[in-house]
Amino acid sequence: MRLAALLLTVFLLALAGCGGEEETTAPAPVNHTDEVAEVQSAFERDESCKPAQGASRWGCSVGSYRCQGVVTGRGWSVSCAKPGRSIVFRIQPG
Repeated sequence: MRLAALLLTVFLLALAGCGGEEETTAPAPVNHTDEVAEVQSAFERDESCKPAQGASRWGCSVGSYRCQGVVTGRGWSVSCAKPGRSIVFRIQPG
């Protein structure tokens, strides 16, 4: 009986996450307005973030973000990500 109670207690503690050093992650918030504006501005200023002539897809780094751009009928659709966070924005090239 004691063994069963001990096993049940260990199981419940493990189920509750007590005693472990597991890292839990929650979904990263997407599109923090200030951060999006900063990354978009840096993307637009950086010459390495401009597509090659005739390219429909390309990539570049902006700070700690890795960005990829795609030419669409509405301009450039850009997705940038780093561990735990991603942002998206659209640019009308001019």
